[in-house]
Amino acid sequence: MAEKEVVKVKVWGPYACFTRPELKVERVSYPIMTPSAARGVLDAILFKKKTAPGGTLVPAFHWHIRRITALRPWWLSQAPEKPEFISFRRNEIQGKIAPGTVNRWAGGAAPPEPFLVDSSTREDRGGQMRTQRNTMALRDVAYLIEASVDVGPFDAHDPPVKYREMFLRRVAKGQCFHRPYLGCREFACDFAPPDGTEQPLPWTESLGLILYDIQFGDENRPGFFQAGVSNGTMHCDTEQSGPEGLPPIKVLGWEVAA
Repeated sequence: MAEKEVVKVKVWGPYACFTRPELKVERVSYPIMTPSAARGVLDAILFKKKTAPGGTLVPAFHWHIRRITALRPWWLSQAPEKPEFISFRRNEIQGKIAPGTVNRWAGGAAPPEPFLVDSSTREDRGGQMRTQRNTMALRDVAYLIEASVDVGPFDAHDPPVKYREMFLRRVAKGQCFHRPYLGCREFACDFAPPDGTEQPLPWTESLGLILYDIQFGDENRPGFFQAGVSNGTMHCDTEQSGPEGLPPIKVLGWEVAA
């Protein structure tokens, strides 16, 4: 894909947790933002649906993550040489209010009732609706996300540059549909256009298998790829070669059966 269709956005925050799926009971973060988390940040800034043949609503375009660069946190007097972890304990709930219940409350069909996190039921305070979990998160992180626009197959004549320009305008104005976050919703992040002063971390390491994204459908299928960081940059482009001549990555778990 042509370079003119690539967009860049800088995101940063005090904490991030890109949870490793094999260690979800006690949350442990990957050392770098995953492509799926990067896509979530971009979707928070610009996401659009359109009507496909048959009358169904589908995404008008998809974000194709090309590269993710871990940046030096410029607000620190002494920046680390590689990502730093921090451990803390949080309260997490075991359940949530059903959407149908909320709709009945909003429509006046039933009076709203409080959701007591410290109770096993709405009448008993047994402390069973919450669970304390240890979290191994990242601290003081900043990333440069590079991505391009892939339009839907049903409308190949829809120009990707239209969405690219929309995205750049929204980033420049600080507009978003909901606050972007770094892995977990409570780890909200800021975003802005890159200004050219960003410095990547002097970090080179092989990271092994990392979650690429999830194909949602009748059967949700996670995809993984062999990841590595070279001078702070992780190549995650499935179509084009990366820095230093790295070949396009291969997503494991999404192979089509012959």
